[in-house]
Amino acid sequence: MEHIVAARASFGYIDPNFPNPDPTDKNNTSIIIYGYTPSITLAAFAAAWFGVHFIIHLVRTIRIRSWWWIPFTVGLVFEIIGYIARSLSAKKNPYNLIYFILNYFFIVVAPVFLAAGIYTILSALIPRVGRRYSFIPPRVILAFFITSDVISTIVQVAGASLVGVKSSRGEDPETANNILLGGLAYQVFVMTCFVILVATFLFRARRVLKEQGLSLFCFVFSVATIMIYLRTCFRLAETAQGLMGELQSNEIYFGCLEFAPVALVVLLFAIWHPGHCVGVVVRVDEKQ
Repeated sequence: MEHIVAARASFGYIDPNFPNPDPTDKNNTSIIIYGYTPSITLAAFAAAWFGVHFIIHLVRTIRIRSWWWIPFTVGLVFEIIGYIARSLSAKKNPYNLIYFILNYFFIVVAPVFLAAGIYTILSALIPRVGRRYSFIPPRVILAFFITSDVISTIVQVAGASLVGVKSSRGEDPETANNILLGGLAYQVFVMTCFVILVATFLFRARRVLKEQGLSLFCFVFSVATIMIYLRTCFRLAETAQGLMGELQSNEIYFGCLEFAPVALVVLLFAIWHPGHCVGVVVRVDEKQ
């Protein structure tokens, strides 16, 4: 344990039980950028979890013909690829920069597609129960929130890639980390706006939602929204601490605040599939 603490405290984390298999390989970094050696158990379980739910969501989407839910399913593909890359880091080489970038890129980008599905749910509910219950038109909701997610994700991926490159060269990654932090801060701001919008809509439309038998589904939708929001806040706090901070260098936080919230969301929507609960076809025209 003392060796591990010392390794982290100096310039980064090096696993004394898992030395760099090939220090001369240009794709290998001098430290483990994760801040720990990833758990193969968590990575393999996550890949399997999202794999099973990908099949469930795809089959139900095709059977119901709710094609508007396809982006959520695409997000599950990204999760699977991300955790497969993480499994390779855990089992083969945690120093490999390519594995780290693939892991980070796909796991960070996946929630963009998942969030797009959540934004669409709200946009579908508004015309169904009445435009007067929402402060913003459904078309604007889709355009603004999806565009904002794409922008923030591009910034995050650029920042994360720079962090990996700077760290592999033994250079100060502070500027790159600040770029990543900016993308995450904007994403948290946007998600905060969405959470407030969802809360006000559901409160104002509560009677109509109950009359239409949508109360339970809207509770599931609320939980899913909060879980994605929690995951985004975790990423912001992790990045704000900087490389090798408490949140970034302990995998328990990743498992509980990155994997678990997203895993719960895909489970909830596998049980209460939005295509079945909201409708096969999404209309975003403004019903009064």
